[in-house]
Amino acid sequence: MNEVWKIWKYALGSFSDEKTRRYDNHVVLVRTFIFISYFITNCFITAGVIRHWNPMSKIDTQGMSGPVDPNYKGPVRMQPHKPMMIHPRRLFTSEYVKEMKILINEVLDEREHKKRMDGAYDNVEPLPASYFDTEKFNHRINEPEPEYKDWSQ
Repeated sequence: MNEVWKIWKYALGSFSDEKTRRYDNHVVLVRTFIFISYFITNCFITAGVIRHWNPMSKIDTQGMSGPVDPNYKGPVRMQPHKPMMIHPRRLFTSEYVKEMKILINEVLDEREHKKRMDGAYDNVEPLPASYFDTEKFNHRINEPEPEYKDWSQ
């Protein structure tokens, strides 16, 4: 039995280092566990390949392929199908898009307001509170949010 154990140890890897001689049995146990797990995994993969080897056991997931029987002589009809529906995915949520539009419009309106202030306009109304000035939109939880007044003039 000692001879078989020694051959098994050398088969899994050479043990010639004198510093690790006392760990040889532990190392061979770990390597044996790894070998057995690889062997069992390989058996399952091979069994799966053999199980699905028969071309007659084809699974038609789309319902669009021809008959499986190679001796079939009847008419082959194409299956009608609808084209796939594509649902576009956006990077931003609709709320984020709304806020970005408000921000862009506020920046453009503020620029226009500055031009009016520097120009020859008689009655330039002050700009309302910004949508992003959160202090102006404070409210209690049981109250609706104060309405945002658009900046467009």
